[in-house]
Amino acid sequence: MRFKIVVLLMLVLGLFGSAYSQPATASHPFSVHDMLAMDRIGDPHVSPDGEWVVFTLRSTDLEANRGRTDLWLISIDGHGLRQLTSHPASDFSPSWAPDGQSIYFLSTRSGGAQIWRIPVGGGEAQQVTDLALGVGNYLLSPDGKTFAITMEVYPECESLECTEERLQAEKDRKASGRIYDRVFIRHWDTWKDGRRSHLFTMAVDGDKPVDLMPGWDADTPSKPFGGIEEVAFAPDSKSLVFTARVAGREEPWSTNFDLYHVPIDGSADPKNLTEANKAWDTAPSFSPDGKTLAYLAMARPGYESDRFRIMLRSWPDGETRALTENWDRSPGGIVWSNDSKTIYTTASNIGQSSLFAINAQNGSVKTVVEKGYVGALTTAGNRLLFGMDHLKSPVELYTVKPDGKDVRQITDINAEKVARARMGDAEQFTFKGWNDETVYCYVVKPVDFDPNKKYPVAFLIHGGPQGSFGNHFHYRWNPQAYTGAGYAAVMVDFHGSVGYGQAFTDAIGGDWGGKPLEDLQKGLAAALARYDWMDGERVSALGASFGGYMINWIAGNWPDRFRALVNHDGNLDERAAYFATEELWFPEWDHRGNPWDNPENFEKHNPVNYVKNWKTPMLVIHGALDYRVVETQGISTFTALQRRGIPSKFLYFPDENHWVLQPHNSILWHETVIDWLDKWTKNGGTN
Repeated sequence: MRFKIVVLLMLVLGLFGSAYSQPATASHPFSVHDMLAMDRIGDPHVSPDGEWVVFTLRSTDLEANRGRTDLWLISIDGHGLRQLTSHPASDFSPSWAPDGQSIYFLSTRSGGAQIWRIPVGGGEAQQVTDLALGVGNYLLSPDGKTFAITMEVYPECESLECTEERLQAEKDRKASGRIYDRVFIRHWDTWKDGRRSHLFTMAVDGDKPVDLMPGWDADTPSKPFGGIEEVAFAPDSKSLVFTARVAGREEPWSTNFDLYHVPIDGSADPKNLTEANKAWDTAPSFSPDGKTLAYLAMARPGYESDRFRIMLRSWPDGETRALTENWDRSPGGIVWSNDSKTIYTTASNIGQSSLFAINAQNGSVKTVVEKGYVGALTTAGNRLLFGMDHLKSPVELYTVKPDGKDVRQITDINAEKVARARMGDAEQFTFKGWNDETVYCYVVKPVDFDPNKKYPVAFLIHGGPQGSFGNHFHYRWNPQAYTGAGYAAVMVDFHGSVGYGQAFTDAIGGDWGGKPLEDLQKGLAAALARYDWMDGERVSALGASFGGYMINWIAGNWPDRFRALVNHDGNLDERAAYFATEELWFPEWDHRGNPWDNPENFEKHNPVNYVKNWKTPMLVIHGALDYRVVETQGISTFTALQRRGIPSKFLYFPDENHWVLQPHNSILWHETVIDWLDKWTKNGGTN
């Protein structure tokens, strides 16, 4: 999906928590302050003996306007919760030493991130690496003797010191200009400076790192969202498999990521294992018995929202076969059972992120946990450990038997905060959308719901567009922020959404303003007909990314329906946006080509062509560091609104990317949005 961030976002973007103080008073309606107050659990790892779990917990410091991360421990049965690290710097990415007596982790306490080690039984953390460059990711080999680490280096440099010297020279030079001879020139929220993330190995006892990708003009892990899940040690600890895209000048329009196999000492060049597949290959994972390499693969080049299949390759030199070709879901990762007979995974599934068990011989699939948003999956002895959230709770840790029985919650870290914030109840229903096909919709009732009252509606439109608004405690688009303010939240998973089969996802291709708009129109009508307590005369629509595009499209093609609109980081002109964005494979797939060969595909659903129909008050929001949907799109939208005399506001963040991540910016975002809805939807524009 375009902005997945699926697993990645649960682990990386948790920012706020226990240091955000709130008075211990009686309960109150949920607001952004409650959302920011929640502790965010991530990255759980089970000890070698299966008895303990180490995980990260992120909390916020409002005074410093940032999050911090510490390591915590809990027993697999939910007892003995204790904090393991408490340094003011961030401690993250934990992993167990093979003897289970200590834990490695990354920390910024010495400046750039380095590997540290702390005894489980108590004692001070000790720094393990002291490299000239910061460590981006690391992985410990099965025998505990070798680290695989990633660092940002200039590919032409033969030493870390060379990269360090070049970085210093860049700081010292008087001219600020940079010269580029190909794209990418920038990606996500960062300008390119010539460095690449390379994979190194080094002995745990501190030998000099060995670059396994010397001279490669490529990154491992992939940018901007890849992580250490794209690297795997072979069971004998003598070699590695990693993911990289070696595409040269075609990088911005290529999704041809491959798997490479290389000895840990770099004595041979990496061997491409998936050269025959020109689409995306990633997430290598070896079976515990060492006989099989599993990985994820797409089939269609240039399409980032194609369905991943689980592939199995007999190791080392056997045949490769697709295990899940007949399963119409896209797995989000690979976790092997201890006996190598089963693969566990998660996948978007009808408004949930469900947990599945797949027979590694015949590919048969069983649902282990259906409801909720499951992630951070791993094995724990004869059970499975996972994180799960839902519309009324942030992530907590759970265990379950492999057959789906005996689900146990082992953490309850946010219980007091959840109890203090009253939230709305949710339900899901279906309706007949485009072509009379079944479409799903979530409704979240207002806090303190009274069926005898009439409530205004916040109509939320998800991004991606290959995304979903489901049973998930979201930290940027949480429907409870609107239900707590007295609104009913309505969320339609229109054609193009994930979790309903690949054909449903594919249906949006070349038809951004067609099927999705029809689904949204029919879905809102179905919700209003189904729930007579919704006030159909007081409805506002909100969206970000593709949802922001859709707000602009609605403004010109459904102009009389809404009291107010909110557009966060949405395109106004799809043709112009192509020339300013970074990952060109996305518009080329979704709009069926490029603007010079297929201009009609960029124009037929282009919001800029319908500005003459605009009349609805709109709040426009944009971040300066958004290089995917560039800031001029938001500025252009606001300019058009102002020139046409339509009531409008522009909220601009000079220090945010496609998302709003800083705590105080998040507060300002939510307060501004709710005020805008209240003014036009509750008060008819009179406040």
